Parts: sequence; C-alpha cells; structure tokens
Amino acid sequence: QVQLVESGGGLVQAGGSLRLSCVASGLPFREYGAGWFRQSPGKEREFVAAIERDAESTLYAASVKGRSTITRDDAKKMVILQMNSLKPDDTAVYYCALDSAGNRAPFANRYDVWGQGTQVTVSS
Repeated sequence: QVQLVESGGGLVQAGGSLRLSCVASGLPFREYGAGWFRQSPGKEREFVAAIERDAESTLYAASVKGRSTITRDDAKKMVILQMNSLKPDDTAVYYCALDSAGNRAPFANRYDVWGQGTQVTVSS
C-alpha cells in the first residue's frame, strides 16, 4: 500500500523553526522526485519546495527561499523540510508529494502521491 505520512507540524511563534518530515512506504522512493506544498483557508494549494531524484537539484518558492531547506534520505524513504524564521503567513497545512517522473516540479498536477498533511501555525 502506497502511503506518505507527514509529521513535525505544530504551533510556533514568529521567528521560530520547524522541521517537517515525510515518510514514504509501498513504492521505490529513490526513483521519485519529492515536493512540499501548502494550503491555507480560502487559498489554493501553493508550491513550497521540491527536490529531484538523486537530490541533485532543489527548487524553492520565492516566499520561503533562504529560510527553508529541503533534503531527502533515500535509505529512510524520507523527505524533510526545515523551515526557519517562520512568519504568520507561513500558517497552512503542509503536504508532502511524490513525482514518479523524478523531477522537482513546482506544479501540484505533476505529483502522483500525496500525504494527508500536517498543520503549521505561526503566531505573531
């Protein structure tokens, strides 16, 4: 059974940090590109960061670039998003997704597998 499980969300004060993790099962994780997206109430799901298969290339949304780092651990079938200097605007449900083409696309429709999401709330 293919499954993605996110963890690491929570309530944090502005300026703080969070480390979001996503563990995959039921698929050859190392063949997939991985991405993080987020969605807040009343808004469309938006791209946050992505990493290619083999971790040779990453991509970040302008809103998080310089404050966030996406990495992957293929042995653990895990993708991690480290977020620093958090702002209230970062408040959203964060979703992990995998792309069977192995790319780091910033478009949600390129991803085949999605997790259930983890809530991140940043207080001012």
